[in-house]
Parts: sequence; C-alpha cells; structure tokens
Amino acid sequence: MHDRGKVLTGLAIFLVLVLFPVWFSLFGGGLAAAPAVSKPAGEDRCVEKTEYMKTSHMRLLDAWRDDAVRNGDHTHVDPWGRKHEKSLVRSCLGCHKDPGYTQFCRKCHDYTGVDPNCWECHVIPEGQ
Repeated sequence: MHDRGKVLTGLAIFLVLVLFPVWFSLFGGGLAAAPAVSKPAGEDRCVEKTEYMKTSHMRLLDAWRDDAVRNGDHTHVDPWGRKHEKSLVRSCLGCHKDPGYTQFCRKCHDYTGVDPNCWECHVIPEGQ
C-alpha cells in the first residue's frame, strides 16, 4: 500500500468538499430570514388563498395565460365569489403596485433564487 497517503488525502479533500454546505449553514451563513410581505392597502385577500398564492402563484398565472390567450376566458372567480380579470398587469399589479419591478415580487423571488420570465413578454408598467 504505497499510495495510502494519497488515498487518505484524497478522501479527506472529498469529505471536506461534500460536507462544506452543512458546515457553512451550521456555523457560517445560516438561512436568511424570509421576507415580510404586507397585504396591499385596502385589500383583505388575494385572488386565491394565501398559502396557495405563496406556493403556486406561477401555476395560476400560467393557467390564466392559457385560458385567456388560447380559450378566450378572461375572468377568474375566486373562492369567495369575486371576479377578477386574468391579467398580470391589471389584476396582480393593480393591488401589488410599488416601485421597482415590483418590490413585492422581487423580495420573494430574490429570497428563493427564482428569476421569473414574466418580463420577457410583459412590459413593466410605468411606476413599477
């Protein structure tokens, strides 16, 4: 076993690299605090329940796009019976309006490391 030192060195380097993320989160960086997101002024609920919107709003927006563009269905009825236009700009950004592409969206997308593709087709409204 003339290569014992090389094997042990390689194994040690491998373990350090594999376990680095665990050590980093335990002793170094940790997890960032989730962003605080406030409800829009004058609104008490969104177009769907809060938990659904936190986890699945992109599915909703994709379904809205398909319904509006392919099927001509432009109206969403929420669980409380209210009607909303199936529109990112006129419905979502009608309530969640703030400066910068919207800070409301950016806070969570930056936190989760998601880069939404909404603005590849949509033009960011003035004041957003």
